[in-house]
Amino acid sequence: MPDDQRAIVAFLEDPASHGGAAVERVTTHISELFLVGARVYKLKRAVVFPYLDFSTASRRRAACAAEVAVNRRTAPQLYLGVAPVVRDAAGRMALGALDATPDDALDWVVVMRRFDQAQLFDRLALRGALTPALVRELADQVVALHRLAAPEPGRDGAGPLRAILEQNLAELAEAPGAIPADLTARVAAASRAALDAVAGLLDRRAAAGRVRRCHGDLHLRNICLIDEHPTLFDAIEFNDAFAVIDVLYDLAFLVMDLLHRGLAELANQLLNRYLEKLDELDGIPALGVLLAQRAIVRAKIDRDQSIAYLDLALACLAPGEPRLIALGGFSGTGKTTVARALAPAFGRPPGALILRSDVVRKQLAGVTPETRLAPSAYGRRQAAEIYDALRRRAELALGAGYAVVLDAVHARPDERAAAVALAQRCGVPFAGLWLQAPPAALTARVAARVGDASDATADVIRQQLAYDTGKLEWPVIETEAGLDATLAQARAAIGLSID
Repeated sequence: MPDDQRAIVAFLEDPASHGGAAVERVTTHISELFLVGARVYKLKRAVVFPYLDFSTASRRRAACAAEVAVNRRTAPQLYLGVAPVVRDAAGRMALGALDATPDDALDWVVVMRRFDQAQLFDRLALRGALTPALVRELADQVVALHRLAAPEPGRDGAGPLRAILEQNLAELAEAPGAIPADLTARVAAASRAALDAVAGLLDRRAAAGRVRRCHGDLHLRNICLIDEHPTLFDAIEFNDAFAVIDVLYDLAFLVMDLLHRGLAELANQLLNRYLEKLDELDGIPALGVLLAQRAIVRAKIDRDQSIAYLDLALACLAPGEPRLIALGGFSGTGKTTVARALAPAFGRPPGALILRSDVVRKQLAGVTPETRLAPSAYGRRQAAEIYDALRRRAELALGAGYAVVLDAVHARPDERAAAVALAQRCGVPFAGLWLQAPPAALTARVAARVGDASDATADVIRQQLAYDTGKLEWPVIETEAGLDATLAQARAAIGLSID
């Protein structure tokens, strides 16, 4: 560290510089953080790496301003501004006013609101406090960022990922003997082949605007609960190769982190909720290699967990065993609840993709899943279009090696037959389940729904109960006894054993 920065660190670390308040110092490879009362002061270290250059005060000032700008997109309450380190009239160091820009500043710090470290999502995960509700809201926050982020025209899709992959593989190969050479070689071969296979898709996604200025470092430690809501912070500002990326590559870091921590159910819920809110299903064939790339990055950084991360990379790159499960039944029978419970157990990481007719209907209408549609959106012609769209999407996901759960009423014999035919055409195993419950239970469940994609009402249920479903070829699952009993029946019917 240069002598001038040593003096600044000593100033920021001195309680006297903060009215006598205690100071906690945290050092990272690129920053010095000083936690003081309700504030955090973050000094960029005068370092140069292949991916950043903080060698001069002017570069550090620009990086501080960029950090505040990119992070105010998701955490404006945390990022208060940039303050200069100056000398007062007596020649003593002092912190200048927020967002002041004196010509004689010695250096610059990002000023943040301090928060309870126990509310970081990695800490919540360690103590089992991450809930499906939190993960659902987290997915919504990631979607909001990706919608806000402007597309970056003229960017490549596959090229930057290939460069990052080769750099990471080279660093892994040079690591002292902790990682078996054959494991690194298998990961390298599988990653290169998988990336080659989806390079055209990634380039098309870039041309279509899916490469955006994202977060770039979206793992659980860079998410916290602020005012009871998931808040993304510490986004990458110093290197476009890390931050200007495909939105699915951004999401993949978070999905991979959950998988690595043994939280496959939450990883599955996160992915499926994201795909409900942002229709990125066309990129699913690339998901495996994107997850693997994130695991390889972590293998390089966290040497104690390198082998576990590389094993996870191989699991994400494996072909998978696609299968199709179709759930049928009238509104209120619990199809969506059962789908969410079953999905994590099938297919390649992070489990089956849930394709729900209520959600696809809203996506095709260009509205959010929770937006109510007029009754005219529910005619016979519209229903046929929704089922066609469901099956097209399922075919894409099955072809990419993922299992799929179709969640739709499937009241007509031809709708059920079409699901069977889809599985046959794709050459994958099929199971269909018909869920049912007494009419009073259906009406009560529908009435209790809040913020759901379904627009069903008691009147809709009465109409459905009058349908002629024809002969039900699928096993019938009674759902009135509760979720555990329903899942036991469903798993037995499709031959799934869960320990």
